[in-house]
Amino acid sequence: MGIWQGDIKREKNIHIPDSLLKKTLKMLITKNLIKEVVNVHNKSKKLLMATDFEPSKEISGGEWYTDGKFDTEFIGALSDACLSNIRRRKVATCDGIVGWIRKVGSDVFPGGVSKGQVEQILKNLVMENKVQEVTSTGFGDFESVPVGEVCYRLVKKGAGGVGAMASIPCGVCPRIHSCTPDGVISPMTCQYYQKWLDF
Repeated sequence: MGIWQGDIKREKNIHIPDSLLKKTLKMLITKNLIKEVVNVHNKSKKLLMATDFEPSKEISGGEWYTDGKFDTEFIGALSDACLSNIRRRKVATCDGIVGWIRKVGSDVFPGGVSKGQVEQILKNLVMENKVQEVTSTGFGDFESVPVGEVCYRLVKKGAGGVGAMASIPCGVCPRIHSCTPDGVISPMTCQYYQKWLDF
């Protein structure tokens, strides 16, 4: 829904000087009849379109671009808002976060945010291992979220996973140095190992 300045002359086969064309386009822009749109794929090639139209995502870059530039400030602020809401609630749904942002975040996000934007941010936070995507059980921290609904919670830091040797009794056994296959202390006579196998 837009046209490049060079294409105007080429398509219509009009022979007018560049200065006159530029002056005319500038006047139409100042009268708010047309606007220049930056193409994210070719920033030097600005498209002209009527002010009534919105550029397609292929041209504008979508909701993460502002004036043809990737809006890292907006993304950072939205990520922080999502993390803040999850931290405050302990467990939050995408709809809950969107509702909270629309209610209290109008100063930070004057244009508002869409559910799709929040979903993308939450997926990114999961990939960055900052939040976990979990399913509500309806108990404990999940009591405010219906059972089976997807929700998000902060990743617990410092809780580190159990190492491979710690998950079997031999890895934490105080007698491991005395343990031999033929000795008094052996896997065949070890009560801890037998309990672990029976589990």
